Amino acid sequence: MSLADRAARYFEFAALGTNWKTEILAGTTTFMTMAYIIFVNPSILHEAGLPAAGVTAATCLAAAVGSLLMGTFARYPIALAPGMGLNAYFTYSVVKGMGVDWHTALGAVFLSGIAFLILTAAGIRQMIVNAIPHELYSAVAAGVGLFIALIGFRNGGIIVPSQATLVSLGNLRSPTTLLALFGLLLMAVLLCARFKAAILVGVVATWLLAALTGTVDWHPQPYSIRDISSTALQLDIRGALRLGLLDIVFAFLFVDLFDNIGTLLAVGKKAGLFDNAGSVPRLNRILYSDAIATVAGSLSGTSTVVSYIESSAGVAAGGRSGVTAIVTGLLFAIALFVAPLAGAIPASATAPALIIVGSMMMTAVAEIAWTDPEIAIPAFLTMLAIPLTYSIANGLAFGFCSYTLIKLLCGRFRDVSWMVYALTALFLARFCYLS
Repeated sequence: MSLADRAARYFEFAALGTNWKTEILAGTTTFMTMAYIIFVNPSILHEAGLPAAGVTAATCLAAAVGSLLMGTFARYPIALAPGMGLNAYFTYSVVKGMGVDWHTALGAVFLSGIAFLILTAAGIRQMIVNAIPHELYSAVAAGVGLFIALIGFRNGGIIVPSQATLVSLGNLRSPTTLLALFGLLLMAVLLCARFKAAILVGVVATWLLAALTGTVDWHPQPYSIRDISSTALQLDIRGALRLGLLDIVFAFLFVDLFDNIGTLLAVGKKAGLFDNAGSVPRLNRILYSDAIATVAGSLSGTSTVVSYIESSAGVAAGGRSGVTAIVTGLLFAIALFVAPLAGAIPASATAPALIIVGSMMMTAVAEIAWTDPEIAIPAFLTMLAIPLTYSIANGLAFGFCSYTLIKLLCGRFRDVSWMVYALTALFLARFCYLS
């Protein structure tokens, strides 16, 4: 048996109905839809005082380590990278808002990663995942689909912020918006023609058209892989152990925990990776992978590493095994040496991919029992809260709280496990704390 055949057996290609060509295509698609993080993450963390070039290298390294680990060890098509939202919390809330030195803030990220490992080893994170009502699985998947589509509409300039109505229609005559609409229509037509590489071809074609029309805003900065020395191992763990930083560690821990769970449910549901009982195979390996990735990220010099909802793009392209994540990880490893080149991929090229993937994830809506208000109302709140609060964790919180309170007030409190009650109390306490 050849090495390729052994690898195919290890990644269960036959059972998953996939092959090398499909997995490589899917991994490339995932990378192209999330390559923006290579430049967005440094631009945010640089405002906290971190050297931009060092964070660029750290971002590539953390994404490569996390994705390769998820692919080889957990064998899931889920890519990881420093999380959007958590990097903003790191910069604007912790460093700028609280006056915490960035070295100490990195120490807090490290401690949250260690806490992840401890909770996973103790089986607590597994209990949390298993405690999520299966009725909410489909709602989370659909909510993440709406979330992805919202991001795509915003990145493509199709919708814009509005003080009067929150959001409004963008300028459809803008060159970048027209490019996004072109990419959206091209991908839709290719998908209707059952073309497997529809999303990737759509991204590349829109990218090339943007380059030909001069709408690619690319200004590469001086960069070297050696720049990582300015951020690697620069964390202050002792400073982060001070009592006053425990709430910061908890914030990193809480948001990452439930964002990762939400992404796992959404991507796994779309890929059909759960068994008939709704349980998650190799759950321990998934949780260990993202915990180790967060520790590695803090050591290299970046904020919390999370599972990326853009992984759904690779799943939509046919990715089903860990090879998808491995390909994404390898491309991030290559980007570690040529990072500026990834900046040439414009948002107008990746935005339509997110919209298309969002539409695909809406199939989960059909699995929700809309005629049963005990299920329909929590599911609806979950679906809407994810995109409207711009947070998967908040969506889960709304779903959990409404599910538990409705069961309790309807006299069906025995239908709810003690873990769900505990998590509901935690969510309610978090809402009170945030307010």
